[in-house]
Order: sequence, then structure tokens, then C-alpha cells
Amino acid sequence: MIVTTSDEIPGKRIIETLGLVRGNTIRARSIGRDIIAVLRNMVGGEISDYTKMLAESREQALDRMQEEALAMGANAVVALRFASSQVMQGAAELLAYGTAVRTEE
Repeated sequence: MIVTTSDEIPGKRIIETLGLVRGNTIRARSIGRDIIAVLRNMVGGEISDYTKMLAESREQALDRMQEEALAMGANAVVALRFASSQVMQGAAELLAYGTAVRTEE
């Protein structure tokens, strides 16, 4: 499946727009990660545990969005966007959304 942030796919023609698709995940921080983050904040540098957690969240949200698109009969998703929001103290949602389409050469 082709997934792109643009509205068009070079070399392809959109023949049908199927609608909005989305995938999300909600992740909570752990006390262990928070302790490491506080220590890292004191000395500076990347907080690799959070980097890894966010990367995993993005991939899971993308996978879920693509599954929804496939179920609709799409072979591509255009106009991909990410959004995030805090749902409670220490937990955040990551949302991937776009438009499911059918394309041809």
C-alpha cells in the first residue's frame, strides 16, 4: 500500500476516493522511564526511551490506519497527517489519518 503526505501520487491516477481512514494508539509513560527522563534532563541529551516509545506509537497508528484502508478496498492513502493529544496525566494519544483511495497506473 502506498501511503503519502501529498494529495497526489506521481505516476498514479486516483480513480476513487473511499473516505477518511485513521489509526490511533494511546500510550502511558512508566515510572521507570520518568526517572530516567528526569536524570537525562539534568545532564542533557536525547531521552531514548521516549524516542522509542513514540516511534512504536507512530508505527502502530500507521498500521491500524492501513488496515482500515485495506478493509475499505483502498490501495493507497493520501494526505497522511499525524496528531497527538494528552488524554490524561502521563498518557497521550497518537493519531494517524488520511484519505483512502483507489489508484491505477
